[in-house]
Amino acid sequence: MKNIKWVFFDVGSTLIDETFVYEYRMKNIAKAANVTYEYVYETAVNFYRQNKKGDTETAKLLNVQKPGWRFEDEILYKDTKTCLRSLRDKYKIGVIANQPPGTAKRLEKHGILKYIDLVIASAEEGIAKPDKRIFEIALNRADCSPEQSVMIGDRIDNDIIPANQSGMHTIWIKQGFGRYWNVTSDKEKADYVVNHLMEICNIL
Repeated sequence: MKNIKWVFFDVGSTLIDETFVYEYRMKNIAKAANVTYEYVYETAVNFYRQNKKGDTETAKLLNVQKPGWRFEDEILYKDTKTCLRSLRDKYKIGVIANQPPGTAKRLEKHGILKYIDLVIASAEEGIAKPDKRIFEIALNRADCSPEQSVMIGDRIDNDIIPANQSGMHTIWIKQGFGRYWNVTSDKEKADYVVNHLMEICNIL
């Protein structure tokens, strides 16, 4: 990747570890359906392997309401700050994420907003990934061409496909349940695939 000026990140399961949020959600699905947590988890993973939203599909299968999202259970990945600090020395950093209102405040609470130059969140823009327009908005505000940018995310459907279609470089980070995605076509292929944030620093 040459002449990169901007590095854009997704938030959930990319910068933010959502493990405990999903654990809470699946335990409550299990309790409501009177089944074991292990059954819910394994069923959800099977759906994720089929490129479906596993927790949503499992709740539907068991005919129970999916619990709400618990932001208080989100934590940073252990290498998030180190990665952002390293990249911040060479690039502008942006966020393109499907998030409810207050994304910047939550990033500030986690102590990483100071490394981020631009936050583009679906709630504020009224457009959500995988709509390519949210990527166009980000590039326009960054005054950056697609060829001079890279999108990093855990979701093939929401991050990699639309960013590829927008002409951006792409890195698929296999964290969270997005790591189970089964790539089936060229449009789903990222330029690079990594398992941890610090691997990105070796690429960029």
